[in-house]
Amino acid sequence: MKSNSIIKMKHVVWAGVGLVAATVLGAIVRSGAKPTAPAPGSPLVEVAPVEQKDVPIYGEWIGTLAGQVNADIKAQVAGYLLRRDYQEGSYVQKGQLLFEIDPRPFQAALDQAKGQLAQAEAQLVQAEAQFATAEANQHKSELDVEKYTPLAKAEAVSQQDLDNAVQTNLANKAQVQAAKAAIGAAKAQIQAGQAAVETASINLGFTRVTSPINGIVGIAQAQVGDLVSASSGALTTVSTLDPIRDYFTVGEQTYLELHATAMSKIRRPATDFTVSAEEFLKLQKQLPDSDPRRWKLQLILADGSTYPYEGDFYFADRSIDQSTGAIQLAALFPNPGNVLRPGQYGKVRAVVNVRKGALLVPQPAVTELQGGYEVAVVGPDDRVAIRPVKVGERVGTMWVVEEGLKPSEQVVVEGQQMLRPGVTVQPKPFKNSDK
Repeated sequence: MKSNSIIKMKHVVWAGVGLVAATVLGAIVRSGAKPTAPAPGSPLVEVAPVEQKDVPIYGEWIGTLAGQVNADIKAQVAGYLLRRDYQEGSYVQKGQLLFEIDPRPFQAALDQAKGQLAQAEAQLVQAEAQFATAEANQHKSELDVEKYTPLAKAEAVSQQDLDNAVQTNLANKAQVQAAKAAIGAAKAQIQAGQAAVETASINLGFTRVTSPINGIVGIAQAQVGDLVSASSGALTTVSTLDPIRDYFTVGEQTYLELHATAMSKIRRPATDFTVSAEEFLKLQKQLPDSDPRRWKLQLILADGSTYPYEGDFYFADRSIDQSTGAIQLAALFPNPGNVLRPGQYGKVRAVVNVRKGALLVPQPAVTELQGGYEVAVVGPDDRVAIRPVKVGERVGTMWVVEEGLKPSEQVVVEGQQMLRPGVTVQPKPFKNSDK
């Protein structure tokens, strides 16, 4: 009997404990208290919300830098190179002396031409004097004819005297014409002599090879003592580098898209082709940098860095290459200090579209699997759902998601490799150091 009483007392105690536990649990549920944290064994993951915002979509094209003006410096006359008068790679001014060719043969040719010109001028003076003498003789003989004609009729002089006067007058007229011809020949010789002097002077000037533009001068391709001529090739090259050109090639479809973007910048329909590239460039130059219609281009250098100065569209080539379906475009970028050089790699980037209300997730959140893409979504109960998605363009460190997600949903960015659908995780915010 005593043992039965003890058993009954234990039942009463356990019943009381159960009643207390039930009362406490009911109080917790009624008070809205949150359930306890996931078990310590749950995976720890980093999550980020799905962002929604307007996103500019960039196009990128491989380009090559070139000088705005590239002047090949060539010899215009043949001769031996006496001197190089510039420092390679330096900045030179228009008209600055770069090379000197031996001027002595050309100085001699100029002196000879000047001597021949002086001789022709002397011949002109002589011809003019002969003309004056012939003209005076002809005038005298003409007076003799006029005098002898009435006397011959009156038989005061013989007919022979009159005939002699007439013949003498005809001979003097011929002498006048010959003197006129000599004057014309002398003048022609003077013109030829003046041309020869001018040519010799120009050739002598060509022995001083100067820069036709302001710019950076390159390495000398000829050395002192070399025999150079017009067929020797360029002695060096001078390039204007500020601004500097960037040539890049785009496909025909991309070109039409860029045209549509350009038209939208100036509030014109995308189908309006009445605005040429030249007219568009002229309008762009008239707009201040802060104007939203200003179509700015970015330059990506070989090390992946973005050039600090934005550029402007410059021109489009006259035709599309039928073999490649591409067209060459050019942009101009400021180049203070001439840091950028011709031949340098320069990828061009420009906004080609704007995605309104695009959904963005960090790129590491997207997993490629057998040609498709998926993300791990963490629900309000901290349970994971693996969801297929359709992705669009990459924008910086983010990826545009076109289908499969909603704004503000939480996606796993770090730690999703071993996750299975339905597993409970311990989420913490993802810290994106690139944003």
